[in-house]
Formats: sequence, C-alpha cells, structure tokens
Amino acid sequence: MKIAFVGKGGSGKTTLSSLFVRHLAAAGAPVVAVDADINQHLGAALGLDEDVAAGLPALGAHLPLIKDWLRGSNPRIGSSEVMIKTTPPGEGSRLLRVREDNPVYDACARPVELDGGTVRLMVTGPFTEADLGVACYHSKTGAVELCLNHLVDGRDEYVVVDMTAGSDSFASGMFTRFDMTFLVAEPTRKGVSVYRQYKEYARDYGVTLKVVGNKVQGPDDVDFLRAEVGDDLLVTVGHSDWVRAMEKGRPPRFELLEDVNQRALRTLRTAADATYELRDPERYTRQMVHFHLKNAGSWGNAKTGTDLAAQVDPGFVLSEDAAAAVAALDATV
Repeated sequence: MKIAFVGKGGSGKTTLSSLFVRHLAAAGAPVVAVDADINQHLGAALGLDEDVAAGLPALGAHLPLIKDWLRGSNPRIGSSEVMIKTTPPGEGSRLLRVREDNPVYDACARPVELDGGTVRLMVTGPFTEADLGVACYHSKTGAVELCLNHLVDGRDEYVVVDMTAGSDSFASGMFTRFDMTFLVAEPTRKGVSVYRQYKEYARDYGVTLKVVGNKVQGPDDVDFLRAEVGDDLLVTVGHSDWVRAMEKGRPPRFELLEDVNQRALRTLRTAADATYELRDPERYTRQMVHFHLKNAGSWGNAKTGTDLAAQVDPGFVLSEDAAAAVAALDATV
C-alpha cells in the first residue's frame, strides 16, 4: 500500500508517519519509508542520530542512476537523459518492488533497525544554500515521483511517504500516487484550512483522504474537527509521553507506546489496508499519463528537445500482473 502523510508545517505529520512506520515494522510488514518533506526530519524521528540522518544518500543526487535503471530496454525512451519526473513505464521498463534488492535501493536506501524489524529509508535530501535562487524543491522530489511511477506494491507491503507541508504536493501529480492519504490536522482554523485545500484539489482525482486529528486535548477539540471535516475524520491523537521521550532522543521500547495511541495506529492500518480492494490500475495509469502530458507540454518538451508524449505506451497498465511479467522476463535473461 502506498500511503502519504500530509498536513501544515508543525501539525505533527512527521511524528505520526514515523509512528506508523514503527507500527508496521513491529508487525513484521515490509516497509519503504520516504522523506519527501523540504524539512528532513523523518530519519531522526525513526531514531537516527542527526549526523547519520544528515548523511543519508539523497535521491536527487542519484537521479541519473535511477533513470537509467528504470528505463531498462523501453524502446519509447531514447535515452535516460530525456526521462523527466513524470515519465511513465512501458514495455521494457524496469519496475520497483518493495521486497526486492536492486541498484536503486543499493544507492539510495538505507536500513533502519526498529523494534521488531528493519525498514528501508529513502530521502530526497535537504534544500541547501546552494539551491537558493536556482532550484525549486519540487525538482528534488521529482526522483520520488519517478520511483512511485515505477513501483508496484502488493497486499501487506507498504510505502510510507512523509510529504512536504501544506498543499505544495499539488505542484506535481505525486498526490495521485497513493492508495491512502492521511491528512494530519490540529483542531484549529489553520489546521483544517489545509484539509479544505487538499479536499478541493483532489476532488476530481479519486484521492482517498482521511483526517488524523492531532494534539487533541478534549471533547471540544474532537467536536470542532468533526464539525469541520465531517466523516473524513478517522481518528484523533492527544498527548503522548512516549512521543515526548522520542523527541528528546530517548524513545522507550515501542511496545510501551500508550494503548490509546497503539489503537489509533491500528485504525490507520485498517483504513489503509481497506483501500487495496478499491485499486484501479487503469485509472492509476491514466492519471500518470495525464500529468506526464501536462508536464511535457508546459516545460518538458522544450527542456529535452523531444516530444515526450511519444514516451507513453498506450497498451501498458501498471499493475501487479505487469510486475510479475517483468520479473519473469528478467529471470530468463
């Protein structure tokens, strides 16, 4: 399952996404965790020392390798240099799986040991001083989008992405790449304003959106969120001594997380798992192509000097069947 955590800055989305990753790992589920936020804090929230987290390999720094590997033998893509963040897979492309080993994971993912299991962590890399005035942060998250466009996950496999704050996710088509989007909202007007923006932007794309109320202190806060977001409110989370200890760098064993918060995490997983039956690979692929053609027309063709619409394979649908066919072909090579 592909799962995004979004919300305004300071809402607690990184903390909640890290707790969800820990919850999945403790249950023995395979997990790829991705920090796609402009403020790179997921590694530290998963228990890495600040220096270790800062030294994680940035996806953007390995974009040529990623493109070359994913391109495979796709005849519609003349070279990896003309691949852009929205380039869709087609016949001959390589696809990523959660459980496998491949050159992309070797270069860009690092194992993080958690209570009960190990997860793969990938990061976009921080927005640095060298980027000021010359780069857009969305150029860094482009590597994440390209990987998601070529990633096929199955039941009980998880890709958890800590997204950039606010509604910046809509600067690309990445917001459509998820089975479930958890929007973390505080019980304030600012907290729910991002929800309204997200709901409006995502309305025409079939995005499954649920609200996680965070920093909730009592029934009045719950009533406020319920009045503002209605049935989209899935669960609420309040103060946690476990989280406070974690934020000080001294997390107890994860099994000691408060029962009420353990139940909240189980609710998140149950909601995410339920979306598996709603998957529509053809719609997912159409949306991928839609945003690719938009990017091609607005800037991609001019930048690459190529008609990027020709990269679209009209007969290809990204699905578990497609991944199985690619795996079978690779096994014969």
